[in-house]
Order: sequence, then structure tokens, then C-alpha cells
Amino acid sequence: MNEHAARAYGNQQVNTASPAKMVFMLYEKTISCLQEAIYAVEKRDIQARCNANCKAQEIIAHLANTLDMKQGGQIAANLESIYSFSLIRLMDVDRHNNAEAAREVIDLLSPLRDSWARLSEKSESELRQAIQVAQDTQNSSTYKSPPSDTNGSFETDDKPTKPGVSISA
Repeated sequence: MNEHAARAYGNQQVNTASPAKMVFMLYEKTISCLQEAIYAVEKRDIQARCNANCKAQEIIAHLANTLDMKQGGQIAANLESIYSFSLIRLMDVDRHNNAEAAREVIDLLSPLRDSWARLSEKSESELRQAIQVAQDTQNSSTYKSPPSDTNGSFETDDKPTKPGVSISA
């Protein structure tokens, strides 16, 4: 396959990918760039190391800049910490020609990539349902028991509920 065809195929994948698939692809590309940087360190190819490491840093910075801190809550805050740490470690790749720093970042990002890979395989309706369940769980963190009568028995026409689970019609 020539370079033009490969580029067109890559563009087609990006243009038709779901948001989850796009995030997976960003992680995949970041890890690929870091593997290239490690190889370049081992071959003492400074230019290739810089190019690959800079591309990985750009992608991680993009991931960090697109976090929705308001909607993402604690998960977004945790990802922001991971991205910040990763960017700091990747400075050592160029500054000290340190392949181990790139390996550490790969070890951090690989489980995230794998999670996004699993998410990207789900349909849009499954993703919406999973998001709704997560939001419902987050919103109903306190359980309120139904009112009781004077002898301690509960009288309610409501459906029985479990703590942390909301039932809506």
C-alpha cells in the first residue's frame, strides 16, 4: 500500500470513528510514538527520538486539554494527574536520553488504552446506558429510607429499592 493510500485510509478511520474509538486511537498512537522513541534511544538516533517523543507529548497534551473537568469529576481529575506526570517524565526522555521514562509512561497509558479499546467496541446506546448508570450511581450516593408509621412498619406504595439504585418510570 502506498503512502497516499495509507494516509487516506487513516483519515477515513478518524472521520468515521466514535468518540471512544478516537480516544483509543490517540492512546494507541501515543504508545506507538513512545516505542519509536525507545528504539531511537537504543540506536542513538537523537532526531528520531525527539520527533517521536514530541509527537507523544503533543497527543498527551491534547488529551489533557480536552478533559471536561466539570462533567468528568474525579475521573477527569485523575486523568489530569496521569497526563501531567506523563508529560514531566517525557521531558527526561529528551533531556537525559532516558528510555526508561518512556517505558514508565507506556506502563501508565497501556491500561487506559485497553479500557478505551473495550469501550470503543460498545454501541452508542450501550455507551449512553453505561454513562447514565454511572451518573445515577454518582447522584444517588445517599440512601433515604421511606417514612415509617408509629409502630415502626413501613407503609408505602413505592417499589422496593436498594441503596444506591434508583428506579424511575
